[in-house]
This record gives sequence, C-alpha cells and structure tokens, in this order.
Amino acid sequence: MEKKSTYAVLSKVSVKDKVEKKGHLDYLSWAHAWNILKSHYPDANRTVYECPETGLNFYTDGMTAYVKVGVTVNGVEHIDYMPVMDNRMHSVSVDKVTSRLVNDSIQRSTVKAIALHGLGLSLWTGEEPEEEPKPAPKKLVLKVDDENWEKVLKYLSANREQGLETLIKNMSTKYKTPFSKAVMGKFEEVVND
Repeated sequence: MEKKSTYAVLSKVSVKDKVEKKGHLDYLSWAHAWNILKSHYPDANRTVYECPETGLNFYTDGMTAYVKVGVTVNGVEHIDYMPVMDNRMHSVSVDKVTSRLVNDSIQRSTVKAIALHGLGLSLWTGEEPEEEPKPAPKKLVLKVDDENWEKVLKYLSANREQGLETLIKNMSTKYKTPFSKAVMGKFEEVVND
C-alpha cells in the first residue's frame, strides 16, 4: 500500500468546527492546530528560532520585529516568519515589543508553519477540503400496523393534494421502496379517500 504524503493527509482534515472569529478574521488556534497535528503525527516538533546576535526569540531590523518558527513533520521542516503584531494585526515598532506580543506572534506563526504542511491551509485559500462522504442512513422497512404506521397515514392524509407519486418519492428518503402491495393499497385508500 502506498504511503500518503503528510500534505495529502493533513490537507484533507477539516478544521471547520475548530475555526474561531476574531473581528472579521477566521483563525485556527495554535492549540487546536497542534492537537490535530500531533494526533496524526506524534513525532512532529516545533522550533522557535532565536536571533544569534541577541539570543532573543525574535529578530529586528531596527524598526520592527518578527519571529521565525519551524514545524518538522516526517523529517520535513517548514519555516514561517511572522511580524510581531498588536491585537489589531498591525506590526509594532521595536520599542513597543513585549513578551506577550512576541508569544502571540510565535503561536500565530506556529499555525502558519503547520498550514504549510497542509492542515488548515483552507483558511488562507478560502476552500474547505472535501470531507469523506458519510454513509447514507439506513432506510426503514414500512409495514402495515408497525410503530411508524400511524405517523405515515397522518402524513399522507395531511398532504394528499400532492398526489401519491410525490408522497411516495418524499417517503423514499426514510423508507425502503418499493413498498409492499399491502402498504401501497392502504396508501391509495388514504390519498384517494
């Protein structure tokens, strides 16, 4: 059996139920992203790079600051660079950098580095991955005088103006068709009465 690539696996994982809103932006929290990644690839790891000149966990060009985060999965590292930003998502000047802003940027950068492996990339592309089709619910067999019989008769009686053909089509979403001769006979009595 051919082993799927990390990207092929993670890009098919729906994060729709984990997406949160912050203002007008959708985002996936670092905790959800990390949890999903580690549940698929327990050996995945993150590297928060430190500036060699300062030893700090952020870099600066003298005016602003940014962080560098790498996420390694199956021996492949993807690195993301993220500006240190305030809560309005604006880059801050280096004299306004706080440990909290750096930490928030590291977490955002972690999510983006994970997305480069495929998980949650749909947040940037605007497309949700196709989910595996869910099996159709099992249809019930309808018999005269079974537990659903009275409900079906009430439905037929209340909607007889739709005609028997339409009513049977509607009921075929819940019940197995074709119906038995006995059931069809009772249907016709109710609708034509």
